[in-house]
Amino acid sequence: MQRVAGTLRMRVVGSVGVGKQGFGRGKGRTPGSAVGAGRRAVVEHALNPIHRATTEEETAVAPRALIAGNWKMNLDRKTAEMLASALVDGARDAGVDLAVCPPSVYLAPVGAVLASSGIELGAQDCHTAQSGAHTGDVAPEMLADLGCRYVIVGHSERRADHGEDDATVRAKAQAARRAGLVPIVCVGETEAERDAGAAPDVVERQLRGSVPDGLDGGSLVIAYEPVWAIGTGRTPTADDVAAVHAHIRAVLSEITGDADSVRVLYGGSVKPGNAAELMAVENVNGALVGGASLKAEDFLGIARATP
Repeated sequence: MQRVAGTLRMRVVGSVGVGKQGFGRGKGRTPGSAVGAGRRAVVEHALNPIHRATTEEETAVAPRALIAGNWKMNLDRKTAEMLASALVDGARDAGVDLAVCPPSVYLAPVGAVLASSGIELGAQDCHTAQSGAHTGDVAPEMLADLGCRYVIVGHSERRADHGEDDATVRAKAQAARRAGLVPIVCVGETEAERDAGAAPDVVERQLRGSVPDGLDGGSLVIAYEPVWAIGTGRTPTADDVAAVHAHIRAVLSEITGDADSVRVLYGGSVKPGNAAELMAVENVNGALVGGASLKAEDFLGIARATP
């Protein structure tokens, strides 16, 4: 992905081969009919003056990349504080926006370490209510009170382990906005759905069901995490990622106020060794990082590899 003075100009022009066969495995794919009323979308570089002269649909510049770490249910307090401190020390030359989402019990001590560092604090989930008899849950207003900027909603592990559906994810995203937080809404297909060629439909259904109306780049982040790639060491090809991210951008253009300003992150076994290739893919605006976010050198390596 090329950027000039921190910008990238893009336009929708054709097919990405997202059709009845889904996003494929990086080989043997043939373009099919597009999902969603025949929509065919791909992002083309428009940095070339010839491209700029041939389109009336030049879109806004690409948003600044965000690398967000999801620490999941890991670490103890001391280790969490040490990791946060190492990130603060090493993040000065990152060149991208950074955020970390520790377990809720460590939000306060980690937030204290991150204070004034430029690294944002995020949470891994929230309840829909502001207060009430919800034992064990955390209101988004409580997260905001602790200094959070982001909250992850709809992660596949929440959908699978806690039975959260799109309506629940949407309600949590709305609650996050009520509290002034930016929801990171997660979408992604299982391996069975991918093999069945249903990935485009699954991702589109999740987007339409999970994203509240009227949000834009200042109030929404999307994270595409193919479930089969989370924690497995497997990753889709760059072409596969380009296809699904272009499809996400096309759907966002129909359901958000400004699709081009929304950051669409890739997640699923992102590590320093593959970050440069994945982060250079069109419409990828950063990463939601799991296991590699638990080591400062790996997390910062991903950030430094991001264009």
